[in-house]
Amino acid sequence: METKGINTFEQLLEVCTARGKRIWQIAQAYESEWCEVPVNLVRKCATESLCAMKEAINTGLKSTELSMSGMCGNDCDKLQKRFAVRPAVFGKTFEKILTYALATSEENIRMGKIVACPTAGSCGIVPAVIIAVSEDFNISEERQVNALITAGEIGRIISAKVSLAGAVAGCQAECGAAAAMAAGAVTQLLGGPPKQVLNAVALALKNILGLTCDPVCGLVEVPCVKRNPFMAVIAMTASELAMSGVESKIPVDEVVDAMDQTGQLMSPALKESSLGGLARTKTALELQKRLFT
Repeated sequence: METKGINTFEQLLEVCTARGKRIWQIAQAYESEWCEVPVNLVRKCATESLCAMKEAINTGLKSTELSMSGMCGNDCDKLQKRFAVRPAVFGKTFEKILTYALATSEENIRMGKIVACPTAGSCGIVPAVIIAVSEDFNISEERQVNALITAGEIGRIISAKVSLAGAVAGCQAECGAAAAMAAGAVTQLLGGPPKQVLNAVALALKNILGLTCDPVCGLVEVPCVKRNPFMAVIAMTASELAMSGVESKIPVDEVVDAMDQTGQLMSPALKESSLGGLARTKTALELQKRLFT
């Protein structure tokens, strides 16, 4: 099977198994073929994205600037101050994952430079998981790039069946897909083989099915910003389960099919239109009136 013919996770696993390769190796070959560029350029682009992710985290950790609406922008600072006084129950890596996800997501609402992975609204999940774990486990930049390439391949295959847009399939297609990408990436980062990587994807994705996209005031702020740290934790949970031998009873491709169906069944009022859910609560409507009248 040529790498250009991989459109399902089952096909991806078959190729990895047949060739004795990791997902990142197959994925970078795919990108090289598809874009007609050498593999070293694919890796250069991935490295640049990784560096941009780290820059967004570092900038976000230092900033308390609010968004133009004034609804978001200083939660990461609050979290850091709290952890300085009383550490998180789950430890230092957990603290980093939460703060890094918030730092990145808050940079997005400040119109700072971020990497959409797969979207701007879900930009904090993949970076937080890969970078926090890499720092605390002394993982090289080369392996971080490998993990990021794997995350991209996971997102690519999901997007072959489902549009990664809240307006099409709800937030399950944005933060949900990002959590799946992060879960697979960190599983590989910690030594998991392709089968465990894809099992982590399935576990993450199936536990976020039905997540609505209901942004307050039509802005990618509430609840979007705080969903990033929550989904990053879900990604880590999926990885820990997968690496312990816990398996999804539903194969990953079928989980993606279920996400597609769920998105089709979801009311348009819950798909980025701000016509339902949190966006139509009493407080949300009062905020909307204050901001736009």
